[in-house]
Amino acid sequence: MTRFRLTVEYDGRPFMGWQRQAHGPSVQQTIERAVTLVTGETAAVHAAGRTDAGVHATGMTAHVDIDKPITPYRLMEALNARTRPHPVAILDCAAVPDDWHARFSCIGRRYRYRIVERRAPLTFDDGRAWRLPPPLDADAMDAAAQRLVGLHDFTTFRSAHCQSASPVKTLDRLAVRRVAGGIEIEAAARSFLHHQVRSMVGCLALVGRGRWSADDLADALAAKDRAALGLNAPPDGLFFVEAVYPDAAA
Repeated sequence: MTRFRLTVEYDGRPFMGWQRQAHGPSVQQTIERAVTLVTGETAAVHAAGRTDAGVHATGMTAHVDIDKPITPYRLMEALNARTRPHPVAILDCAAVPDDWHARFSCIGRRYRYRIVERRAPLTFDDGRAWRLPPPLDADAMDAAAQRLVGLHDFTTFRSAHCQSASPVKTLDRLAVRRVAGGIEIEAAARSFLHHQVRSMVGCLALVGRGRWSADDLADALAAKDRAALGLNAPPDGLFFVEAVYPDAAA
């Protein structure tokens, strides 16, 4: 048996999320079906994170155990052939030690959120960004975002369906920057609560529109109450960018 690490890219629009669901298609199910077609084996594919319906990934890390002798390159090529026409691509594949785990070995996760700043409807970016009319104050958003960095109780920014044992998380980075056509928000932490990134982005958008101040954002955090949340951003603009591991070679 060989454990393979997969780097996965996907468009989340057709899926109910990463995790297999009884009521709709998932990224996990798509890859597992491809594994069966390639190897004849039934194998579970484990990921570093569980993205929601409509959330995308440019660098999700996953692993799968396969008994059939096969090289990483051939496995990658075969899986890409079998996931078609679904918008899922295996960007990289490598053999890893048996005790390496995509989720439990991960020490950091990074997300990026895209906001397109315009009044016209989205065409090419429809479903891949959040459209907000101008103007947005990116500097005010970034300054307010720093009030959320560090160790906090993020109950306000936590979905009612979150299964995490504790709402206390350490947010390592929350940065807002202006890019061509809009704004990008980057969030990094060891782990996140369900809807945490989308909830933080939604409130930062209120700051950008001048409806909230940095103090309002800090007050919402201090309330430790989901009712204090100003706005939950849609999944469209959210991308899982990177899973971080202690050994870059693993």
